[in-house]
Amino acid sequence: MLSAIAFVPSAPVIVPALATGAVSELKDLYSAVAAAAAELPDRWFVVGIGRADNVIGPRTVGTFGGYGVDVRVALSPGAIGDPKALPLCALVAGWVRTASAPDASAEVWVYATDHEPEAALARGRALRAEVDAIAEPVGVLVVADGANTLTASAPGGHDPDSVPLQAALDDALSVGDTDALSRLPDGIVGRVAYQVLAGLAGASRWSAGELYRGAPYGVGYSVGVWTPVTG
Repeated sequence: MLSAIAFVPSAPVIVPALATGAVSELKDLYSAVAAAAAELPDRWFVVGIGRADNVIGPRTVGTFGGYGVDVRVALSPGAIGDPKALPLCALVAGWVRTASAPDASAEVWVYATDHEPEAALARGRALRAEVDAIAEPVGVLVVADGANTLTASAPGGHDPDSVPLQAALDDALSVGDTDALSRLPDGIVGRVAYQVLAGLAGASRWSAGELYRGAPYGVGYSVGVWTPVTG
């Protein structure tokens, strides 16, 4: 039973130890991420992007060592053992869970970045069927970034045309507009994840709440929560 959808950035700076002195300017982002996680039940399906489709189980441990600091994260309270090499979306999900929802258990569904929109939508519908088959409350956490070309210092360089694309993404997420998400262009880094979200959300009615929108490093970061409208 799908009870809530939350979305957060897929960014190492979401971990204060990796923010290299920028913790104070990211305080609003950290608060928004914690608030979004608090709206999810204790069982999570995480949606993110990577090199290939994959499912990462809840007993997995990872580390941000590849990003400069050996911050350990786990996908469930009982996860133990040596850390595995994980895509960034899984590491971020593990951090959000570890820091803000320690009782939660997360299963990460990774989707290849080269899926065409219809393929991404179909995978979202398939994931929704998986969720709907579960009697207990389930939350979905989407871990994805927007455009990475919003300013001159952005990692992808500066593309002024990406600014309205990011605004359109933020607006779609803020109101639960799945049709707009289904038509996102490749300039959105997390396009596939957001289109999986569109397929998963389907024609259901959603109450959408925006908790954060910004681009502190020239990358679009969005945080919010969707809850189903009943009746």
